Parts: sequence; structure tokens; C-alpha cells
Amino acid sequence: MATTDRHVTTLALAHALSAAERGLAVIPLSRTKLPALRSPHHAEADHSGADHSEPDHSGARHDTPRPAPPCHGECGRLGHGVYDASTDPRRIRELFAAAPWATGYGIACGLPPHHLIGVDLDTKSGADASAALRELALRHLFTIPETVVVTTPSGGRHIWLSGPPDVVVPNSAGRLAPGIDIRGAGGYLVGPGSRTEHGVYGTVPGTARLPPAPCPPALLRLLMPPPRAPHTAPPRTGPDTAVQQGQGLVQFVLAAHEGQRNTRLFWAACRAYENGIGEALAPQLTEAALRVGLTHREAHSTIASAARLTGQA
Repeated sequence: MATTDRHVTTLALAHALSAAERGLAVIPLSRTKLPALRSPHHAEADHSGADHSEPDHSGARHDTPRPAPPCHGECGRLGHGVYDASTDPRRIRELFAAAPWATGYGIACGLPPHHLIGVDLDTKSGADASAALRELALRHLFTIPETVVVTTPSGGRHIWLSGPPDVVVPNSAGRLAPGIDIRGAGGYLVGPGSRTEHGVYGTVPGTARLPPAPCPPALLRLLMPPPRAPHTAPPRTGPDTAVQQGQGLVQFVLAAHEGQRNTRLFWAACRAYENGIGEALAPQLTEAALRVGLTHREAHSTIASAARLTGQA
């Protein structure tokens, strides 16, 4: 291993140990942001004819024809992704010693004492996730408190919040709004100071030593899967009537500038579904989105997200 690589790994370990002192359970990560330690069950999977799989950012495994034996670390060996996470300095040093190629560390979500929830504002999807979060905050009357905010090499941000000990927040991608991913129980966040193939994770000045702030109750409710309620059909509305009622929403989308298009479409679709005209107005909203520059796929995905958020999907 090159001297530079040893230095990067040593630095990652130092950052991981510092996070553990704050009660955050950590694991070593590779430059790809995946857990650095290979699963000990890969060899067993090879003998059974299964394909290899790697965990994604939420700690889940990609599908394989024949999955490896289910194990969350009960076997006593290393290499179980987020299930290896620890706050014990001796254990953390053992994990990094077994992965001398590690260049970063992951912080497990959902574990005591913080029960960490990560709000990942992505920039790669083309959606303005920060604007979408502001829209949700205005609509549901909550504010994001002062808390740790981690910057990503791509320009995104991770907002750290703490959850109640009796609530299990699931991982999700784009369910809250386009470009907003949630890291909850069984998931992990890339820790500040980690070096990846795309750059280094840092913190917004003034937030590094803050404790994760409690998640606002209104936001916490949005993060939970909606309860399955008996389906009741909305009042019957003819397509022509729906189009007339929704013209203001369509015009709202048509007035969008670049950087606002997904957010405006999402907001308009939410209003339409809340008023029982979502399905009838969806073609008009899609047409408006195409006229302001969104692709058909982007428009369909955004309208579908609005339907899910309002319980209509």
C-alpha cells in the first residue's frame, strides 16, 4: 500500500474514532462508499452457485439468483456491512485493521443513543432537493433545526436528525420528494472526513460539533409509511370538470423556470390529488411539464411521488 493510502486510512480511522466518542456507531468504507469488508458468506455463496452481491447505501443487498445465508453478524466474523457498526474503539480498530484499504467510514442510522435519521438532499437527479424540502416545510409547518449538516463531493447535503427510540424510520429514495433520500434503520451515512473516488465529505461551518437535533414531529410523520386505510373513492369528477378546476395548477407549472420545474410540478400534483382531481389532471400536468423542459420520465416520476405522498398510490 502506498504511503498516501496509509495516511488516508489512518485519517479515516481517526475520524471514525472521533464519531464513536459522540455515540455514533461506525464501519470502514471503501472509496466507492460501500462497506470495505467483503461478506464472509461470499465463499459459501460461491459453493452454492449464487452470484456475488454488494450492499448499497441503505445497507440492502442487490438481488441474486440464490441469496447467501441470512446473517447479521451472528456468525462472529467481520463483513456484515452496517451490522458490524460499533462505538467500541477496540472493535473499530479491529475493523479498520481488517480493511487497510478503507478511505472513509459509515455511520449507522437508527441506533441508540441518537437513533440517527439522515435526510440526503441529492443533486445528481436534477431535482432541486433543497427547494423541495423547503416546500414541504412550508406546507407541513415545520422548520429544520440547527444540526449537523454534511457536504458531499457532488454538492449535496446530509442533514442529521435524531429520532424517538420507539420509532423505526425506514430507508427510502425519492418517496418524500424527488431528490430527497432518507437513511433510517439498517442504513448508513458517509461520515465527514471520508475520502471517496469523487472527493471528500465535509461539514457546513459551525455544525460539526452540534448534536443531531430532534426530528420535527411533522417531518417524522412524513417519513413513516402511510397507514393502509380502506380505499374510498373520491367524488366523481368528469375529465372536463377536473381540467377546469385545475387550470390554475397547470399554469403554475407552465410558469416554472429552470431549477423550479420538478418542485412546481410536485407541488401542483399534490394539490390536485388532495382535491380529488389528480388522476384526471395528470395528463395536463404532464403536458405542462414537457413544455417547460422536463422529460416524460421525470414528469411521470414526480407526479407518481405526489400520488404516494398524498396516499393516492
